[in-house]
Formats: sequence, C-alpha cells, structure tokens
Amino acid sequence: MESQPLVVYCTCPDLAVAERIAEAVVDERLAACANIVPGLISIYRWQGQIRRDPELLLILKTREVVYRLLEARICELHPYEVPEIIALPIEIGAVKYLAWLDDHTGAPL
Repeated sequence: MESQPLVVYCTCPDLAVAERIAEAVVDERLAACANIVPGLISIYRWQGQIRRDPELLLILKTREVVYRLLEARICELHPYEVPEIIALPIEIGAVKYLAWLDDHTGAPL
C-alpha cells in the first residue's frame, strides 16, 4: 500500500447533500466507497448557542495521499459554513479490501 488508508466522517443536513457529495467523490476517485447513515441527532455549539439538528453521517474510505483533495471537494459541495470533516487512520483491515481501496482512489488506471 503506498498511502495510509483513512475513514473520513462528514455530517450532512439531508439525503440529497449526502448523496451528491458521495457520488461526486467516488466518481472522482477521491474515495473508494461511501456509506450514508441516517438518523443522527447532532448537538453542538454554534455562534454562541447550543443547537440540536437532525443529520446524516457520510462515511468515506480513502487514502491519505488524496485526503486534501477530498476535503476541498467536500467543502465545495457542502452547504455548511464549517462542515465536519474528520479523518481517522485505518490501522488494520482485510488485505483484499485495503488493496481494493488502494486501487480505487487516486489517479484513474
């Protein structure tokens, strides 16, 4: 593997936004896979107030080598002023899955 595999979390306000981001970043090979998890309630501080909003969680599998491009693309497509975009390293996983992830992110073959 030439680059650290990552799991990226991004909350979205609705299904249309999550699908638009997921389809774009997978199509552009910035992520190999996207999962959309509905049913979140996010409680957070924003502009001096405690907010409570329904959201969806977008889970993306990618590699560190394309992370900055992925982050920039999410910011272009996301309606939030400050979207949640966090990445966690994948320390270990199925060898075949990680090879597939490697093959499906970055420059097209």
